[in-house]
Amino acid sequence: MTGSSTYPSVRGVQITGPMRPGYESILTEDAVSFIADLSTRFRPRLTSLLKAREIRQERLNLGQRPNFLPETRHIREGEWQVTRVPEDLRDRRVEITGPTERKMIINALNSGAKVFMADCEDSLTPTWDNIIQGQVNLRDAVNGTIEFTSPEGKHYTLNEETATLIVRPRGWHLFEKHIIVGPNEVPGALVDFGLFAFHNAGTLLNKGSGPYFYLPKLESHAEALLWADILDWSESALGLPDQSIKVTVLIETILAAFEMEEILYQLRNYIVGCNCGRWDYIFSFIKKFQKHPEFILPDRDEVAMTTHFLHSYSLLAIQTCHKRKAFAIGGMAAQIPIKSDPAANEAALAKVRADKEREASDGHDGTWVAHPGLVPVAMEIFDKHMPEPNQLDRLREDVEVTAEDLLQVPEGNITEQGLRSNLSVGVQYMATWLGGTGCVPLNNLMEDAATAEISRAQVWQWLHHENCALDDGRAVTRELIEELLSEEMSQLEQELGTDVFHAGNYEKAAELLRQITYQDTFQDFLTLVASEFIDDPVQQGEQA
Repeated sequence: MTGSSTYPSVRGVQITGPMRPGYESILTEDAVSFIADLSTRFRPRLTSLLKAREIRQERLNLGQRPNFLPETRHIREGEWQVTRVPEDLRDRRVEITGPTERKMIINALNSGAKVFMADCEDSLTPTWDNIIQGQVNLRDAVNGTIEFTSPEGKHYTLNEETATLIVRPRGWHLFEKHIIVGPNEVPGALVDFGLFAFHNAGTLLNKGSGPYFYLPKLESHAEALLWADILDWSESALGLPDQSIKVTVLIETILAAFEMEEILYQLRNYIVGCNCGRWDYIFSFIKKFQKHPEFILPDRDEVAMTTHFLHSYSLLAIQTCHKRKAFAIGGMAAQIPIKSDPAANEAALAKVRADKEREASDGHDGTWVAHPGLVPVAMEIFDKHMPEPNQLDRLREDVEVTAEDLLQVPEGNITEQGLRSNLSVGVQYMATWLGGTGCVPLNNLMEDAATAEISRAQVWQWLHHENCALDDGRAVTRELIEELLSEEMSQLEQELGTDVFHAGNYEKAAELLRQITYQDTFQDFLTLVASEFIDDPVQQGEQA
């Protein structure tokens, strides 16, 4: 079912994506009007904040270094706490994440984790169908009616007891090109947040839960204040009780690490915790200090959470959150079970255990896993270290983190294998993303946009600094990258088969990787470049 006659008639709104069966229940006139109101009211402020990001980057390029803000010292030294935490968010010891794909939602909610973060962002390619079908899937999950039958005939339904649902909308930098209000595309975050809140807030509250969200990629407390105002206005517009929307903020940019307390303060009526988004944080570290050779990072595998700058950020998150009675959730375990190799599987699980032991013993209130098979491993460790629902009483007043701690560059090697791995992961992930799938298992790790961003950012960084060389002395040059990329592409074609290789997006992905690697300007986000090649809008909508 397609055609403009199926679109709601909302003045000033144009929808260019096809209306498929079931979408009419999501893109109702009232829901689209709500999205339009959000965009009209708040998009101008977002535009200013995105411009402020550009200005800040220019200052960093000129040598400015981030520090704790003197003008907000009164907030850091003041006596205040975040407001009430709902019952079903007080124990978050293990959280599982994944895209809003139907089978994934069912398996994640049934996984035994305390929380499922349904992702509209880094693990979801934002095609029109992924975004709107994802909203259909989320609504069915909230209503308890979601079902799925695989091509092999296996039927999936929800268990009686399921994880608490939290939705992660897109970051501020992404816009939904299929929904136009006036002359402007609607911010993707407002589409994801608005449709979910509009259709599900009342049902969730009636069930004793609520509309809960993870807010990604904030770079300042001003951006947090924008979200606070959006939440306040949305509660009023939807007739929801005050402070019934609850959010957790991902601290996944180096700039946000310096403003954690201010972010908590601006969102104090809504926020219940922060999460250490480690992969995006590493990417942010490279991006923000892109012009400075003293910030070159070694191979991705050597940039572990035990390095000083990352462990400092993790401890600061625990101290800051617990001081304000907010939860501090640890980072992602990206490993996936290796059924074909018991020894390799045990080695992978040992890494997961060590990581979770560190988080739980440091004082984190929970952690993330990417695969249901890791839920019992993480749960066992947090059960051992955290017999109570959380560790809010561990204030970690012994911790003292300075700006120098957060900016200390880890030592390590840059190797040919590290460069090869970055090129291979960059191509394979981008090819899969262009094909409509935003998370993919590669080398026994679950890769999403954040890990792919690290891979391509490191290649750019290593290429664009003259003093950067491999551990064997070779300079990282365009010629070396071409040589290794060609070899990795040949290896991929051999592994996949010629037909599969050429039918996929691997050659397009390699070309995009070259484009963003060789140009002098560092591209802020891989997905911004790649999004031009997905879902070209078909003018099937109408201007009302």
